[in-house]
Amino acid sequence: MNGKDVQLKTFDAANNKWVVQLNGSDFSVRPENIVLPGPNTSAPSAAKSSMSPKFTPKQTKLLINGQWVNSESGETFESIDPRTEEKICDFQAAGPADVKKAIASAKTAFEDGPWARMSGYERGRILSKLADLIDENSDNLAQLETLDNGKPLFWSKNADIPLGAQHFRYFSGWADKIHGDTIPHNTAQGNHFAYTLKEPIGVVGQIIPWNFPFLMAAWKLGPALACGNTVVLKPSEKTPMTALALGELCLEAGIPEGVVNIVPGLGPEAGEALVTSDDVHKIAFTGSTNTALRIQKIAGIKPMTTELGGKSAAIVFSDADIDHAVDTIHFGLFFNHGQCCCASSRVFVHESVYDQFVEKSVKKANERSVGDPFGEVDQGPQVDKLQFDRIMGYISEGRNTGMKVAAGGSRKFDKGYFIEPTIFVDMPDSSKLMSEEIFGPVMGITKFSSESEAIRRANGSNYGLAAGVFTESLDTAMRVSRHIQAGTVWINCYNIFDNATPFGGYKDSGVGREKGQEALKNYSATKCVTMPIKGDPRWL
Repeated sequence: MNGKDVQLKTFDAANNKWVVQLNGSDFSVRPENIVLPGPNTSAPSAAKSSMSPKFTPKQTKLLINGQWVNSESGETFESIDPRTEEKICDFQAAGPADVKKAIASAKTAFEDGPWARMSGYERGRILSKLADLIDENSDNLAQLETLDNGKPLFWSKNADIPLGAQHFRYFSGWADKIHGDTIPHNTAQGNHFAYTLKEPIGVVGQIIPWNFPFLMAAWKLGPALACGNTVVLKPSEKTPMTALALGELCLEAGIPEGVVNIVPGLGPEAGEALVTSDDVHKIAFTGSTNTALRIQKIAGIKPMTTELGGKSAAIVFSDADIDHAVDTIHFGLFFNHGQCCCASSRVFVHESVYDQFVEKSVKKANERSVGDPFGEVDQGPQVDKLQFDRIMGYISEGRNTGMKVAAGGSRKFDKGYFIEPTIFVDMPDSSKLMSEEIFGPVMGITKFSSESEAIRRANGSNYGLAAGVFTESLDTAMRVSRHIQAGTVWINCYNIFDNATPFGGYKDSGVGREKGQEALKNYSATKCVTMPIKGDPRWL
């Protein structure tokens, strides 16, 4: 057809479609599928024209003691659209003085406010209301998450935001079920009665990452609030939008002033002030291992839980359903543009099915659509230039050291932080690409000969967050899963989560567990109370 055959008529905003007239007949076409005539349309140099989000950030200030305030210093930081590399807006940058105010607010709210003293039932009711508000505002929140992070809107709408609501709703149910025990206590000094109390720790400092901004805020806030703590939350300066929007919903739900304080800012200023304060009684951090080591060094003696990096192994045995393994491991690595701590970045495939697995994986990677995340694509841009350059540096390192690129390996478009889905094959375990966390859309595939070899090589990492095992043998699955050193092992699946299942790592992948009943341990202290019982020993 030529340009005279097609006429754009109207835009159906409700369904995000153009009504197009072609040779006298009307058709519906999505904007991302329209290519206007012009030079080099077969090899575009930029992502398909960016679609405008329905919502832009409403809140750019700090939340301290229930009030939205500017930073004391007047400092701000820019938010950059990862699709266009253009500025979206400025956010207030919390400095040490702002964090000190937020901590004081949280301390007063804990010591004198109603949150820690109200019944678990009442706290649960408020958290349930918060979950309802998230559902009611899910479209707004999803748009902000995609604008901020670059992930496809489909996943923001169908995963990140609804899962966040479910997480608050799950912990709302725990709030009135946190209790201690009575303990038999007979000693040479006579009969005693002992019981334990489960009490909130106090002021909690929480630092969350940029890869799942909203969901990680929910993972942190849900159990902390259910236990009766107060919180100072520092979202990443890369992605502050949905954390601040969540702060508005916390207030609307009825969470008292000072219970949730949100202070976006840079790590060396805001983060360091948060973790070093004597008035912060517990630290919860999700991020890199190096940053966790820095926090551990300067935070002093206080409880600290960490969910850190990973270099997770997926092991494909000769009897596995190869098509299923290819599809599942592809999702395990490329989901969220490879920006997942548990991404299946090291793939070990039995030598008898190696060539078949590689061929199918390369084909699937080459078919993966990359473009504007507000359109119908599989993959959007990386979160920012720093992360983009880091990933491209690893790809260049692989090329320069003779690693074989089987798919991708280049920048996608000349504007925006887009990277082609990339696969390196025949990878030695000693290479940087197989030993260091890339946190991007880069998969490394290698072959193995025996079960014991696969286990040894999978465990040959300082990380131990997750792993996947693909086999039709129940015996193999049970044997291997017991020998893998990882906090989560998925059998014939990957990236399967539930609010009740604990998540965390072995070795350098962290300490403690997120989600489920295990998460309550992160935010409660156990007090033992003992008293003598006097009277006739026959009745004691």
